Amino acid sequence: MTLAAQPRLLEEPPTPLAALWAELGLNGRLALIAVAVGLVLWLVVGGFRKLGARRRRYLVVGGTVVSLVVLVVFGTWSGRLPELRGSYFVLWHQLVRGAAAVGAIGFMVGSLWLSLPRVLDRIEGSGFVPLVAARHVRAGKSGFLTIISFLSIAGVGVSAFALCAVVSIMGGFGADLKRKILGNNAHVKIDAEQPGGFDGWRDLLDAVRTVPGVRAATPIAAGEAMASSSSNTAGVLVRGVDPQSIGQVVDLPVNLEVGKLEWLEDEVGLARLPPETPIGIASDGQLYFKGPDLRGFSLDASSVDAAVRPPDVFPGLIVGRELARTLHVYVGDEITLVTPLGDLGPMGVMPRSRRFRIAGIFYSGMYEYDASHAYMRLDTAQEFLDLGAHVTGVDVKLEDVERVDEATPKLDAAVAAHGLRVRDWKALNKNLFSALQLEKIVVFAILGIAIIVASFCIICTLLLMVTEKSKEIAILKAIGASDGAILRVFMLEGVVIGSIGTVFGVVTGLVMALSLSWFGVRLDPDVYYVDRLPIAVNPADYALVALSALVITTLATLYPARAASQLRPVEGIRWE
Repeated sequence: MTLAAQPRLLEEPPTPLAALWAELGLNGRLALIAVAVGLVLWLVVGGFRKLGARRRRYLVVGGTVVSLVVLVVFGTWSGRLPELRGSYFVLWHQLVRGAAAVGAIGFMVGSLWLSLPRVLDRIEGSGFVPLVAARHVRAGKSGFLTIISFLSIAGVGVSAFALCAVVSIMGGFGADLKRKILGNNAHVKIDAEQPGGFDGWRDLLDAVRTVPGVRAATPIAAGEAMASSSSNTAGVLVRGVDPQSIGQVVDLPVNLEVGKLEWLEDEVGLARLPPETPIGIASDGQLYFKGPDLRGFSLDASSVDAAVRPPDVFPGLIVGRELARTLHVYVGDEITLVTPLGDLGPMGVMPRSRRFRIAGIFYSGMYEYDASHAYMRLDTAQEFLDLGAHVTGVDVKLEDVERVDEATPKLDAAVAAHGLRVRDWKALNKNLFSALQLEKIVVFAILGIAIIVASFCIICTLLLMVTEKSKEIAILKAIGASDGAILRVFMLEGVVIGSIGTVFGVVTGLVMALSLSWFGVRLDPDVYYVDRLPIAVNPADYALVALSALVITTLATLYPARAASQLRPVEGIRWE
């Protein structure tokens, strides 16, 4: 094993808020908290309430615009100044971005709240039924009913917010899993149903590459083996690849942490790695480098001869990070692969073994791949797996992965003469993605019950309002209001309450999801195998949440509105 120098830390900026919080000290933290509390008290209790409605609206809208502008400017500036990353500028830059994000969320919610009176004014001016309904919603004399109405709005808003947040996070994990699977596997696999592979794959490659919608294709020779190092053993899935075309189909060159894909073809260069070559990454993110060769400094003549003797040349092998940790190997180390399909000897079938040298270590983001996959050159895999000139499959990458259903029939027609099967990524991972979709539907249904529970508050609010406004309902009927008009008044009132809560919940959930996707929430990659919380903002999901909330709250108004419409005028004013 090559000697490794002391580990060196990777150059990455510290966590901004944690570093700033540590540098402030106890007094600085207390001062910052005091200033924040004082500012909030002034805005809520003091000067902000003394401002007029128009000035408060302008202040909130202006603050929202300023916060968004600061987010965009600092985000763009950060991307254009990579040489300053890790400096104090980035620390304060991240702090300002975080403050701007929090401010944007607060100002967005405040803008919605301050714009509510104008929206109700517009509703009042659109007719008799909207006028009465809006006046009931904004009435402040009935203190108890006002609190109940506010709680109804808050209940619907919190339920919609929770549903949006969970859907975004689950969608983010699903999208991240899909990206990793498609990054390590082909969009379409063409292989034979019988073991042993197939011949004529060069003509097949030419035919597949001419199919409309196909971006690239590469041959694969796959098999199973047992990897053995000086300290441990592990089972591996061997994949023989073409170094010239594999990068066009999967993300293997991008996922390489240490080593080079070119070393699969340069076996001599791999055996003579120069000093200070990165050879591995520790679990805490430290980078290890190849140390100097000390064999020539020995006084033993045999050692001197070994120093001038060229090193053994072995084929290159690229392994996953977890597999490298299991075998305790680095770039340049030697391992032995053993396949159960060997030659026939006097004792039966003898396993075939061969020595390899680690040419690279990749990190795909999925433990299953990093702990089991090993890549070697195609001709080496054919010889090692005793395939001759055969390959086990052809991997295909499409122009548009979502239109795989359109490309699969064309590929079937192209390979029909070879008697091969064509399977796309949806069929290969059907169980996994079906489970994720089912889980998302179940969670959506369970959290949708929270909106149903919140709609009970709307029912109680309207029933109490029918009881309190019985005299007003009787007067309206006495002057000519029909039962249908009273029904529409209370239905519209419930719809307004549900719409306000839905808008607040969905907008707040959207702003939170965008903020999390912008700044990211760091996670422990050793536990979750992702370094940040994945967020996916799908407009269709948010539209579905809003539509569900509106439908549920509208249905909740039917019984109270019907009870109000059936109230007789004489019963409403009998005791007056």
